[in-house]
Amino acid sequence: MRLRKKMGADYVAPSPYSVKAALTKGDIFTKLSAVVFGLGNIVRKQYVKGVALLALEIAFIVFMITNGASYLSKLPSLGTQKQGKQLVDGFWVYTAGDNSVIILLYGVCTLVVCVLFVYLWTISLKAAYKAECLMRDEGKAPGVADDFRALTDQKANQLLMFLPTLGILVFTVLPLIFMISMAFTSYDHKNLTLFDWVGFKNFAEVFSNKGGTVNAGLFMSVLVWTLVWAFFATFLNFFLGMFFAMIINRKTTRFKGFWRACFSMSIAVPQFVSLLVMRTMLQPTGAINRLLMEWGWIDSALPFFTNATWARVTVIIINLWVGIPYTIMQITGILQNIPADLYEAAKIDGANWWQIFTKITMPYIIFVLTPYLITTFTGNVNNFNVIYLLSAGNPTPVGSSAGKTDLLITWLYKLTVDKNDYNLGAVIGIMTFIVLAVVSLITYRNSGSYKNEEAFR
Repeated sequence: MRLRKKMGADYVAPSPYSVKAALTKGDIFTKLSAVVFGLGNIVRKQYVKGVALLALEIAFIVFMITNGASYLSKLPSLGTQKQGKQLVDGFWVYTAGDNSVIILLYGVCTLVVCVLFVYLWTISLKAAYKAECLMRDEGKAPGVADDFRALTDQKANQLLMFLPTLGILVFTVLPLIFMISMAFTSYDHKNLTLFDWVGFKNFAEVFSNKGGTVNAGLFMSVLVWTLVWAFFATFLNFFLGMFFAMIINRKTTRFKGFWRACFSMSIAVPQFVSLLVMRTMLQPTGAINRLLMEWGWIDSALPFFTNATWARVTVIIINLWVGIPYTIMQITGILQNIPADLYEAAKIDGANWWQIFTKITMPYIIFVLTPYLITTFTGNVNNFNVIYLLSAGNPTPVGSSAGKTDLLITWLYKLTVDKNDYNLGAVIGIMTFIVLAVVSLITYRNSGSYKNEEAFR
């Protein structure tokens, strides 16, 4: 109790049913549960739980005997047998070789299954020891009905979070581990079927000053443009969207619903349709250049996507058309929820409109939208659609693998899909993740939303 008060109301005491306690204080059946899963539960008449744990152990053993051990044995070499052919009755018969991609994928999955099995081992020990303690203290261990009621009551959070956690593991963690592993291999356009581990060679190539598909100069150029693009795409949308939202929200503005509907129409149209239409209109022979030349305003087509500076400015401006309506909707909801008594108190104290904006409106908006701004910045770093559908990364210098408007994400796409250099693409993906993680964590941990959650309550 004294420790609980010292640590605060949210302090949760460690569970007495630990693996260490089970191995040191448990009886023979509890200790044997480390070898035969569920044995301690079956002895204490928890048949369903015990049989389920035993079935999972048997399934793991069968998997390892039939496939898992083979995958793990090939993982260090990623396969050695090349595709061959032999002449049979006058016809060439091809013999299949090892496929390093399959070996790497299944090997990674097997390693994850082994980690889950170790976790299952701890569950088996803890469950057996808990059943032993409850049988000794209360005379019986909980049955299936008791466990079901606990899952729908005290442990409802575990029940509800099981499927989302499983989805994250299968669709996020596994692909992430597979992608990271690929960065340490020679999986490129020269080695599509059979490749091996190369350690940090790919990272050295990315950060070297040598020529080639990827080098340090090219990487830094794309990285700097990616951060510049994300900054302007995030904060221009934010400030212009805030400006329009505040104009529409003013008491003197008429037809508020009409103006909001006008901006909402750009959201209703699929984004890729708007981007492809804009791309067509801005081509050298597109509608905008033709109209300007017919009116006599220009003598030659404007280089919207053929000049690096023009292309970068163009994608930033067009992104405003796509992003501002979302910001207007976000900020309109915030403006309508700022307590009116704050404004009344400020006016009574003699504050002018600028002081009200800087001391009340803006801090409130920033406080609420800081997580949104961080996720928007992250989304813009990975904004594949706008860049690829508008400029496709162009203009691209001769011999370069990245264009002047390519972001890290579109460059990664070109390296993998167009050039089949999956190892270099994996390195770029890892570096993108590191940049986003560092920027997001530093920004959020230094924001008012993190440091002072009670500020506007």
